[in-house]
Order: sequence, then C-alpha cells, then structure tokens
Amino acid sequence: MDRFFDLVTEPARAAGPQTKSTPEQSSPSLIKLNANESVYGPSPKALAAMRSAMERSHFYPDNDAIDLRRKLAQLHGISADQVLISNGTTALLGVIARTLLGPGLNAVTSTCSFISYPDVTQAAGAKLIEVPALHNGFDLDAILRAIDANTRVVFIANPNNPTGTLADAAAVDRFLSRVPAHVVVVLDEAYSDYAQFFAARRGIDYSHSLDHVRADRNVLVLRTFSKVHGLAGVRVGYALGPAALVGYVARMQDLFDVSVLAQAAAIAALDDQGHTQQALEKNAEQAAWMENELTRLGYAMIPTWTNFIALDVRQDAREFARNLRRKGVLVRPLAAWGAPTSIRVTLGLPEQNEFFVRALTAEK
Repeated sequence: MDRFFDLVTEPARAAGPQTKSTPEQSSPSLIKLNANESVYGPSPKALAAMRSAMERSHFYPDNDAIDLRRKLAQLHGISADQVLISNGTTALLGVIARTLLGPGLNAVTSTCSFISYPDVTQAAGAKLIEVPALHNGFDLDAILRAIDANTRVVFIANPNNPTGTLADAAAVDRFLSRVPAHVVVVLDEAYSDYAQFFAARRGIDYSHSLDHVRADRNVLVLRTFSKVHGLAGVRVGYALGPAALVGYVARMQDLFDVSVLAQAAAIAALDDQGHTQQALEKNAEQAAWMENELTRLGYAMIPTWTNFIALDVRQDAREFARNLRRKGVLVRPLAAWGAPTSIRVTLGLPEQNEFFVRALTAEK
C-alpha cells in the first residue's frame, strides 16, 4: 500500500494497472495482428486533409465539431443535435458511463465482450453485471432478465469484440422492444462497415439502429473512424442518439475533445467511398482465404463479421501467443476476456496472413 491509497477514490483503488506495450511489441520487425487496425491505412484524402490542417494547429479545434456533425447527420438522416463527436469510442464510453452511472447503479453486458465496458463502469463507481455469452455472442434474453431497477445502461457490441459474432436486426429489434424505459442501450457498432458489407453478401439484415435513433428510442449508437477508415491513431468516433441525451453526454466531455487533425481527417474520409469500398472488399477476400486455411489446418474459426477472427487453439492462449511472437507475429490471447484457449487475430495483408498461417502450421 502506497501513501496515496487513502487519497484516491475507490474506483481508482479497485482498477487494475493499465497494460502498456513492451518495446518488443512495438518493434517494426513484428507483424502486428493484435489490435484490429486497418492494414489498408487512411484514405489519401484524409492524409491530405491532415497535412492541410497542420497549418491551423495553433488554433483550438471547434469544440462542437459542427462541420463533422452536420456531415454525419446528413449521412445518417438525422439532425446535427443528435450527433456527438469524441476522441474515439473508448473515450466516449467513459463519458457515457460518467453521465448515466454512479454508486448504487449498474450496467449490464455479456462476458467475453469489449474489455472497456468493465473499466468505464468501475471508474463511474457503478457495478457491472456480466451475463454468460451464448454461442460466442450476446444472450439478449438473459440480459433482459438481468436488468433491474438500478440498471441504467446496457452495453451491446454488435458485431462483438473479441469474438466477431453478430446479432441480426430482428433479434436486436425484439430486444429493444422489451427494454424498460429507465435503461439506455449503447449499441456499440465499431465494426458496422464490415458487418454491413458481409451482411449484404450473406443475405442478412444487419442493423436497424439508425431507425431506433430516428424514433427517439433510449439508444446511443456508437461508430468510429478507427476501423475501416484507418484513423485509429487520430482518435475520432461518434455517438448517435436522442438530442436531449446527446446533450447531457456532451456536457460531460472534456473541452476541445477532438483535435483539428481528427476533425479534418474524418470529414475527408467520408468523402472517399472508393478507399472504404476497396478496404472492405480486400478484408472480405482475406477472411475467406483465412477460413479456408484454418479449416485445412483443423481449426474451428468463428465466422467473422469484422476485420478480425477469433480462434480456439485448444491450449493455453497466452503461451500460444508467446510462441507466435517468437516467430515474428503478434496476436491477442483472450484469457483476459474469459476465453483462456482462444486468440484474436486481425486480418492483415495477404503476405501478413500467409506468414501467420505458416507460423500457425509450425505450432501444430
């Protein structure tokens, strides 16, 4: 116990240490397939916009991000006051938790889902109720049963991270129709672009989340520019929801939350549909190739709706990941998510995926 133990809050005492990358993990010699970044990078238009914005970097950014909000509002068929821009959806989750949660209240989610949900709930001084996963995804009926009078938030990652599974539109619609009025459902759709692309090919109705926003339901839909738009290092994401609720969440944000570069990059990225489409098509090609290769090796891959795969390696995942790292490739062991024999692997460039499969073959 150090001398600050009695000075910090209970959530700060209870929280575990933040995991930092080791120098080895940051080495350019390693193939980095552990963070779900887009291997196709940002749009050239976004890069040009950031270079131009650097000349304005001595000015504070627009605190309201009004140009980006208006563009997103037009894209999604809602009003600008229903859009909130943030420095990534991870930070946005923290702001939402601080707005809606506190001591004596709780949030509900699934086990083996996005690792920030426990962190932001605990930081707000609230309790997180985790319902066991069903078929590597959300058991929506069990989540409904777990909601009580003190529940204020339900976190639904769709597609789910780290498993890559999906709840279709009909299932989510039924779920939302039964959620009580004192609960806000956070539909975390960070991988929505990938999911929509796969859904169109597979004949699946992915999401009606924007319809629920337009109907003024107790829903906050989260999207990000970190995935298919390739702007993970810039940090820009957004929420869509009822104007009144968005306004309360905005009050809890830090001033000048989203940088000049981030706002410029996001606006330009939305204008480059060609880059986005190419990234989605190449990702789907690599997903199909990876599934064939893993099936050939005897692994059972969970069908993905994202830019990553989850894989049960049927042995200790941490040691398995360490062995792969020694061979030159980084993957994410899922022990911290409650899946001690599974790993998560970003779908990389063809040569990166081939390297991973060769390394995996050596582990057989």
